[in-house]
Order: sequence, then structure tokens, then C-alpha cells
Amino acid sequence: MQRLSLNQSLQQKLSPQQIQFIKLLQIPTAELDTRIEEELEINPALEEGMDEDYGDTNQDDPFDDDYDDDYKDRSDDVDLGSYLNEDDYAGYKMQGDGGGSEEDREMPIANRSTLTETLMQQFGYLNLDERQTLIGLQLVGSIENDGYIRRSMQAIVNDLAFSHNIFTDTDELEEVLKKIQTFDPPGIAARTLQECLVLQLQRKDQTDPAVVLAIRIIDDFFDEFSKKHYDKIQKRLNITEEQLKRVIQIITKLNPKPGSVESEDGAAQYLIPDFILVNSTGKLELTLNSRNAPELRISRSFAEMMDTYEKSNKNNRALKETVSFVKQKLDAAKWFIDAIKQRQATLLKTMNAIVKFQYDFFLTGDETKLRPMILKDIANLIDMDVSTVSRVANSKSVQTEFGIYPLKYFFSEGIATDSGEDVSSREVKNILKEFIDNEPKGNPLSDDKLEKMLNERGYNIARRTVAKYREQLNIPVARLRKQL
Repeated sequence: MQRLSLNQSLQQKLSPQQIQFIKLLQIPTAELDTRIEEELEINPALEEGMDEDYGDTNQDDPFDDDYDDDYKDRSDDVDLGSYLNEDDYAGYKMQGDGGGSEEDREMPIANRSTLTETLMQQFGYLNLDERQTLIGLQLVGSIENDGYIRRSMQAIVNDLAFSHNIFTDTDELEEVLKKIQTFDPPGIAARTLQECLVLQLQRKDQTDPAVVLAIRIIDDFFDEFSKKHYDKIQKRLNITEEQLKRVIQIITKLNPKPGSVESEDGAAQYLIPDFILVNSTGKLELTLNSRNAPELRISRSFAEMMDTYEKSNKNNRALKETVSFVKQKLDAAKWFIDAIKQRQATLLKTMNAIVKFQYDFFLTGDETKLRPMILKDIANLIDMDVSTVSRVANSKSVQTEFGIYPLKYFFSEGIATDSGEDVSSREVKNILKEFIDNEPKGNPLSDDKLEKMLNERGYNIARRTVAKYREQLNIPVARLRKQL
């Protein structure tokens, strides 16, 4: 017998506006322009320009409760008439046009060929028949950004059979590959690091005994060389320490990633800070990057259109559909402007809390002044969820007088000391790096020795933690740090 039952449950779901705000919050300043351009394209009710309500560039104190309440009131109910604006303003994308400051104008970037374009130019000089040309193009297309071919030769043979109906074998493929490996930059189209180094060495003066010896070591003793077992190489080749030093100097000057000498996008990349922190006579002043405050407003024509429709015959079905469309676009534009304003307030509120927490560091730039800080510490300070702080900290950076720092840099674990105080793991990493920088190059310090040295300094830290911090600093184990 079936029974009917009634269950009551409480669920929390995000509104479309909240989802839009979350997405806007987590993107960095460098990507905000693109996101705004996308919204301008899909929503004709949104346009560039300064509005009376939303055009104020003065940044309110994010810790001011009145500001938050005022913002909530404005975002709940917006009068369409308030968006009517008789003046036209230059858009945020027109900073380089007349009237802008020198700092706003784009920096010219030299035009450069991409790696693929450079290789194709050289490929045109090869005297190949039609079959070899198709094979060569397949090989060039298989070269990755760092200059390597990582697909197996057999896989490329299969690609040629399926895509071009060319049936070949690895021997014919190798023949064409050798011609491509003569291209610049040296080492291009190598399949392994070992092959890449040999290709570069073969371009050097073969009358130099050190170059010939370097080729032999990479060919026959690559594993021992990569693990820095220099004593084994020296013994098996019966060479002096001076000869080995000369070989090491030659090999270490080679480029392990030949493709990296070219920029794939053909343009320099610039790090755009989201915040700017200035020390003004002992007082820290935080501002948002101006790109975070775009000049957006509701389209005047759309607002007038809505006003006209409201006064028209409301019984007309076609007119009702038009009104519904216009209202939807107006609401979406309002929501987007509100989300941008809320993004600015949240960014400032979070960053102000970080500055307050790490005030001594931002004042002096001394990394030993960094305090242990986790996401929850900041979330408690600003009374927000940890996930919100995480979204702000992710992919954001701040410009200080000591350089540009990613916000993640200021979050670290706490390490107990003999005095009972907690210090930042960042401080421990700096001391660890200092120990390794000053270690004897012929006899590097092991993790056990580093652990004892840190313990002697008063830091209660285990060997596995030393190993973890060393790996985070991209420092290899002691054996691989050994130098002759």
C-alpha cells in the first residue's frame, strides 16, 4: 500500500545576480576589460559613460557600514529615470585618445614572428618533393611551444595515413626530421632533452676537444651527468677535473627549451596589479587600479524607450513582448553595474584587511615581518565567507614600493618557535634559502643537516617539512646541488 508523505527541507540557492558577482570577483583586473566588452556586445541597454549615481570615482571606506547599507539600498531598487544623462563621456576603452594622460596610453610593442612562422619560413627553403613536404608539415605541426616533439614517430605515421592518405614508416619520417632539426633555434624538433643538447653541441666548433667530449658524455653518460655523478664519469673516461669543469660549463650554457626563445603570442606580457599601495609619510594608502572602476551606465535610448512603452496601449500583445525584452535588458544592465560596484567594495574591503594584518611588512618590506595568516583570519576580520576571500586572493596582485606581490604570497602557515611564538612559514623558507645559498658547493647540506640548523635557530620543524619547503622553493636535493 502506497503512502503519501510530506517532507520539509531548507535549501539555499544562488540567484543569477549572485552567480554573476562571484564570477566577476574572481577574475583579475587584466581580464575585466574583456568581460565588460562581452557584456556590452550582448546587452544593448548597457553602454560606456559616466552616470550620476555610478560615476563617482571616490572610493568609500570599505569598513564603513553606512556604505554597505547604502549600496544594498541602491542595488534593490533603481529608478529608470535616474539613468537619463544628457552628456556624452569618453569610454574606459578610449583612454589613449585625445585628452588622456601619457600613462593611460598603450605602450607600443615590437612585432615579432611566432615560433611556427619562423619554422615555416625556414621550411620553405628545403628542397622537398610533394610527399616529403606533407610529411615535413606534419612534423612541424607536432612541435610544441617549448620546441619539442613529444608524439611518438609511430603516432605521426598513423596521423599521416589517416589525414593525408600517406603510408610511410618511421625511417622515412626520421629522414625528414633530421632536416627540420637543422633549423634555428638550435635543438628544435628534439624528442628528448638528451637529443636537444646533442643537436646544440653539434652546431659548435667540432675541433674543440671539450665540445667533442661534451657530446660523448651526453651520448653515453647522460643519466650519470643528470644525476651529477661526476666522479663516475671522470673515472670511466679517465679525464681530469679541469676537463670535466670545461665540459660542464659548455653544457650548462645550452638551452633546454629552444622554443622558448620565441614568443608564441608575439607580444610582451605585462603584470597588471589590482591594488596600488603607497607609503605617504609613514601612512599606507590603498587604492584600486583604475581599470577596476569602468565608466558604465544604462543606455539613454533604452530608458526612453521603456518610458514610452509604459505610456502606450498595454493591451497590444506585440508591445507587451517588446516591453518584456526591454525590461529584461535594463535589469541585466543594472545587475551588471551593481556587480561591478560590489566587486570594487569587496576587493577593497579584503585588501584593507590584509594590509592591516600585515602592516609591518607593507611599511618596511622586511619579509621577516610577515605574520602567519590564513584565509579564515581575513574572513573573520571582514565578516565574509572564506570562499569569498579565496576568490579575491586568487589571481590578484598588489603593487608596493618593494615590487608587485601576488596576494597568495601573504598567506602562510604558522611555525612554532622555542619562545612559544608563531612565525610565518615564509620567514622559515627565507632562512632555509639563506642556508642553501651559503652552503659549500662541493658538499651541499642534506635535509637532515638543514633540519638541525633550523632547530638550532629556534624553529621547531621536522625533516619532512624541510623537504616540503625546499621543493616549494624549487631547490633540488643536496646531490643535485653539488658542483665541482
